[in-house]
Amino acid sequence: MTADGTGDRDALRAQIRQTRAELGETVQALAERADVKARIRTSANRTWRRVRGQASDARRGRGAGRAKRWRLPMALLAVGVAGVVVVFVLQRRRR
Repeated sequence: MTADGTGDRDALRAQIRQTRAELGETVQALAERADVKARIRTSANRTWRRVRGQASDARRGRGAGRAKRWRLPMALLAVGVAGVVVVFVLQRRRR
C-alpha cells in the first residue's frame, strides 16, 4: 500500500526504486569516507599541486610581496615556539 492507502503498485514500485537509488548513493558516500588511503592520496596530491604552484609563483617573482608580508609574523612565531621549547626543557630538568 502507498502512503495515501490506494494500493497503487506503480507508485509503490517507483518509491522503492527511489529508495534503492538513495540507499546506493549513501552506501557509496560511506565507502568513500571509509577509504582512508584514497583520502590521504587525494589530500597529498592537492597539497603537492598547491606547493608546486607556489614554487612556480616564487620563481616568477609573484610570491616576493607575500614573503615580505609574512616575514615578521613568521619570525615572531619562530621566537614564540623557541620560547615554549625552552620553557618545556627547563621544566623537565627541574623534575
